[in-house]
Amino acid sequence: MSSEDRPLNLSKGASPFASLPGAVGSPPEHYGNPLGEQKRLAEGTAIVDLSHHGVVTVSGPDRLSWLDSLTSQSIKGMKPGDSSETLQLDINGRLEYAMRVIDDGDTTWLLVDAGEAEGLLAWLTKMRFMLRVELADRSDDFVTIGSLGTPAIEAAAPNGVPLVWNDPWRSVVQGGHQYAHVAEHPGVEWTYSERLIESAASAEASALPVAGLLALEALRVAAWRPRFATEVDERSIPHELDWLRSAVHLTKGCYRGQETVAKVHNLGHPPRRLVMLHLDGSDGVLPAAGSPVVLAGSDDPIGVVTTAAMHFELGPIALAVIKRNTEHDAELSVLADDIRIAAAQEVIVPRDAGAEANVPRLPRLGAVRR
Repeated sequence: MSSEDRPLNLSKGASPFASLPGAVGSPPEHYGNPLGEQKRLAEGTAIVDLSHHGVVTVSGPDRLSWLDSLTSQSIKGMKPGDSSETLQLDINGRLEYAMRVIDDGDTTWLLVDAGEAEGLLAWLTKMRFMLRVELADRSDDFVTIGSLGTPAIEAAAPNGVPLVWNDPWRSVVQGGHQYAHVAEHPGVEWTYSERLIESAASAEASALPVAGLLALEALRVAAWRPRFATEVDERSIPHELDWLRSAVHLTKGCYRGQETVAKVHNLGHPPRRLVMLHLDGSDGVLPAAGSPVVLAGSDDPIGVVTTAAMHFELGPIALAVIKRNTEHDAELSVLADDIRIAAAQEVIVPRDAGAEANVPRLPRLGAVRR
């Protein structure tokens, strides 16, 4: 599902970035030169307005242990200034929320995609019980700024610790697992971070070199980085997106959905798998999210495009979720606007992902050993 398909937080009013020359959209998708903006963003010299994202805070002495007990990552040991990522799953292990986590020693800050703050806050409120935690939606008070460098603007620090989230995607976190079989994961070049600034400071931030959302999405796709608003649907489990790499701790205590996470990882296989597609650009068509992925010569869908982008070096690329048993060397196509776009598959989650446990074969009852 595209971020544009989800409701945005409009209570802050129009973003000052939307008033910049050439801006298209609010927050801007681009400022008139998407590929040039993308190059500047990759070089670490531009920022991206993410003012449509949400911010939920959890304060109180039980905040970290409480969140640890509810979600997929081990965060109870976070120190002030640490960054993490955690997922909230349903009882069947399906993804319901993805949270980018900062703790400043007093408050835990949960950064979420557009339209997710209200639902997350409501769910967390139901799970409070008698614990010493306080919850708030701070989406109106703070604006999220994304970058792949260190922008010349100070992050907010209401409790003395700058609110900067550094994406853990660059390497496999402790307790995590990577399914991708590659010598060097493209995520190692993904130096992405998000900063919270006070909403009143967003006009000042808009004076810095800027890039649009299209630039950020293209670089994210190239890094094989899943995102809740785009790669997740009602059936998604973390294994399908290789999200155990950064957001799941496989040996922590129980949490909702943990049984499915362990069972699929140790004994089974995820039913679908994430791939990156290199698209034929000769027709000049970039498929929309939801476009069917098919085997060459067939019209029967085996998956869907989740994000498509024009990369300044790789050309047209996309992330897609396809059936697990699709052969790694299968010739694929994407159907878009009555056009069949040839697509070369780059394997992220392989067909044999999961079944990590070496389960010994037990003799049948009554069998005679020889």
